Parts: sequence; C-alpha cells; structure tokens
Amino acid sequence: MILFKRSLELAKYLESRRNSGLRIGFVPTMGALHNGHISLIKASMGVTDLTVCSIFVNPTQFNDPKDFKKYPITLEKDIYLLEKNGTHVLFLPDPAEIYPDGTHHLEHYDLGYLETILEGQYRPGHFQGVCQVMHRLLRIVGPTDLFMGEKDYQQCLVIKRLLETGGSQPSFHTCPTLRESDGLAMSSRNLRLGDMERANAPAIYEALQWIREHLHSGDLSGLVENARSRLMERGFRVDYIELARAENLEKMVQWDGHSPLVALIAAFQGETRLIDNLVLAH
Repeated sequence: MILFKRSLELAKYLESRRNSGLRIGFVPTMGALHNGHISLIKASMGVTDLTVCSIFVNPTQFNDPKDFKKYPITLEKDIYLLEKNGTHVLFLPDPAEIYPDGTHHLEHYDLGYLETILEGQYRPGHFQGVCQVMHRLLRIVGPTDLFMGEKDYQQCLVIKRLLETGGSQPSFHTCPTLRESDGLAMSSRNLRLGDMERANAPAIYEALQWIREHLHSGDLSGLVENARSRLMERGFRVDYIELARAENLEKMVQWDGHSPLVALIAAFQGETRLIDNLVLAH
C-alpha cells in the first residue's frame, strides 16, 4: 500500500494510472475503520483495478464542535486493516491539503428538500460540509467508481445529487449495511458506547425489524409511535423515526402497499447518536 499525504502527489500518481487505462475505485472514510469499511474496499477491488481509500475527519460536517473533538481516532489500526485487505493507496491529508484557504466562506450547494429533513433538520450544515469535502476529494482522486455504505442512506442521496450537478461523474455504488451479530449496524461511533449502552444499542435494528414485520398499507403513524415507545423503553432519546419514499425520502403518512419505502431512525444511547435504516419495500 502506498500512502500519500499531499494532494498534488496523489493526483499526479493517479493520473498516470488513469492514462494507462486503469479503473480507479474510491472509498472515502473518516477513519476508525471496521468491517463495514472493509466491505467497501472489497467491493471496489472486485470491479476496479486500483482502490484508493481516504482517511480525513472533515471538520465542516460537524455542526457540534464537541462531536468533532470526540470522534474516535484509530490510525495505526486503520492502516493495518487497509494493508491486510489489499488496499492499493491510502490518502491521509491534513486539513490544509483539503481546505488550503481555510474553512470560512466555503461554497454552498443546492441540495433542495434533502437538506431540510431528517439528518439535515437535526444537524444543520452537515450536508453542506459533506459536499464540500466530497467535491474536493473527488477532484483530487478522479475515480471511475465511488463506493459508500447504505447505512448513511440520506448521505448517499445527497452525494448522488452532488454528482448529478457536477458534470462528469464516477459510477456510484451503494453497498449494503454490515451488522454485528446482534444486528447493530457497524459504525465508528459504536466505539463510544459504554457496556450498558452497547447492550441496548441493537434495539434500533429490532425496532426497524418490528416495523417491517408489521408493515401494512394505509396509515403508518401507529408503526412509528410503537417503534418510538420501544426505543424509549430501552433508554433511547429519539431524534426521529420516519417512513419515507426510498427514492427521495419524501415522508409517507399513508402507504399504497407497493411504493418503495424505507424506515430511518436516529436516536441517542447515552451521549452517542446512532443512525440506521431498513428498506421495507423495493
């Protein structure tokens, strides 16, 4: 594995590989890697010639500075995992490489409705930060293929919108959520859970499964309220439980029984905010 810290050096290296006809896969991360990230690496290696992973904790997507400071850093372990799994290139920039002019007065992206709901509502400015860093990373790496996890369902839709407005674009691959044996979605934030919190955390997936098992056409509000009660009984503080159209996250109060549907949850266990989702109908 080759490690780059400088944007220009990485871009030059990758340009020569593209000119040789190689297909380049890109897996952007913020580190604290787990098997979910590794599944993205493997997905890239399955369809591309060269896989690039980036590790950069992006300051502009944290609406809470305390959350940014508490984000887990496990760089030595991350490098080991990437090497062990055959990653070709690691991009490890510092903030000045991504934001050479600082993080003030950055561009604004038109994300429409997606920025006003769910994560956009509870984390103001979050998706602007996501687009700011992704625009820069994509410009540096210039991949033919981009790989991201479906656990961040709304983020994947935001990135699709970013790519649609950016002219030339890589093929975008959303990969299934990987879960622990008890159903908890793999996430870097799981490292912040205490023992009791970790024991309670799978209740999010249990609530999603309960919704799927009891899904019916017509009024959906009862499903949402039941799931909320289940999570509150396990000590969660719920930001949202939503049933929405899978293609655009439009809130669904009534369901016709066949439109593609996704359930999404964000809730705190202790001080750790967890998100998860489950596609209920394709």
